Amino acid sequence: MMDSLKQARRNIGRGLSRTWDHIAEGWRELVHDSSDALTHFVHRKDDVDKEQGAVSTFPPSRNWSLLAGEMEETDKEIVVRIEVPGIEKKDCEITVDGNMLYLKGEKRFERVTNNSTYHVMERAYGIFQRAIPLPHNVDADHAEANYKNGVLTVRLPKLGGEKGRLIPLS
Repeated sequence: MMDSLKQARRNIGRGLSRTWDHIAEGWRELVHDSSDALTHFVHRKDDVDKEQGAVSTFPPSRNWSLLAGEMEETDKEIVVRIEVPGIEKKDCEITVDGNMLYLKGEKRFERVTNNSTYHVMERAYGIFQRAIPLPHNVDADHAEANYKNGVLTVRLPKLGGEKGRLIPLS
């Protein structure tokens, strides 16, 4: 009887270990495949309940979300598109420093009704920052950005954006 209990415990331990390995592998794959699109959201420090001195518990703590994007390069410019649904234009800040593009913002939680119960809460809220390495230095003074249908598009003219040319030997 004791041997069968020990064997069962070993089998359960091995099963849990394999399950944990699969979860860890899946997480590593998600982070790798997301190309840094997995973005950490933090709640503002001033979201403190003044009466109780504790951090507000609503919305629930959802700290990670995907800000999926793409980067396209032509001879003259780099175009970066990032999906940022639910974020107001006034809550976005775009900065270029050398060959890095920084996107900072805040996705604010707005509760429509006060007498409801949430059964699913998968959206992240709070302050975020995303750093995107650019393949070339760009002319930040002539960069343009627009926001339409939840997609932020940043057009960055390349410095020395002329197409390379072959220099013949004489």
